[in-house]
Amino acid sequence: MLWSKVIGAGGAGGAGGAYVFPSATILTSFAAPSSVPTGLAFDGTNLISCDLASDLIYVHDGVSSTILTIFAAPSGIPRGLAFDGTNLISCDANTDFIYVHDGVSSTVLTSFATPGGASSGLAFDGTNLISCDANTSRIYVHDGFSSTVLTSFTAPAAATFGLAFDGTNLISCDYGTSRIYVHDGVSSTVLTSFATLGVGPSGLAFDGTNLISCDVGTDFIYVHDTA
Repeated sequence: MLWSKVIGAGGAGGAGGAYVFPSATILTSFAAPSSVPTGLAFDGTNLISCDLASDLIYVHDGVSSTILTIFAAPSGIPRGLAFDGTNLISCDANTDFIYVHDGVSSTVLTSFATPGGASSGLAFDGTNLISCDANTSRIYVHDGFSSTVLTSFTAPAAATFGLAFDGTNLISCDYGTSRIYVHDGVSSTVLTSFATLGVGPSGLAFDGTNLISCDVGTDFIYVHDTA
């Protein structure tokens, strides 16, 4: 699958290269598959979510509440998901490991330790994996898919629990502030931020047009409009 299909063209909702910011306006929402949704990814066709309460990973039918398939997470506390155009990547707070799956399945091709010991979110920028850590309050840019960290920077707030990359900018969400932050590229500089509808944002994904978030306070998944 081409990465351009996953991230779209021109950033969030962009046309002809013009960047359009995601916003707090919600286009649609639906209940998460279980009671503690903690991570989201988009594989170019379907939304993928994980849940801490059930220890399961869910493949949705498009971006909807309908579930196509379910499989067990690699360990007991799945915290974040990303998709690299071929394989699903997950992180787990039980083992403090990041797992590269074989496609979108329970089979794990490789794994490595998280940089800060409590990885809480993942994204892929087309070249490198990006992770965040709720304990260190830092965001890490990995060298491809490895434990080697190319660079790291302080997160916008102390409890970052979700990341997404929209083809132009990194987006993070923070459980403590209940806000979503749009970064300037992949850096600590924040271009804009907005409050979430729920009180516990815990995961982000980008579907090529819209930002998607999940919330452990409401147990809902939200599709955001662009500003």
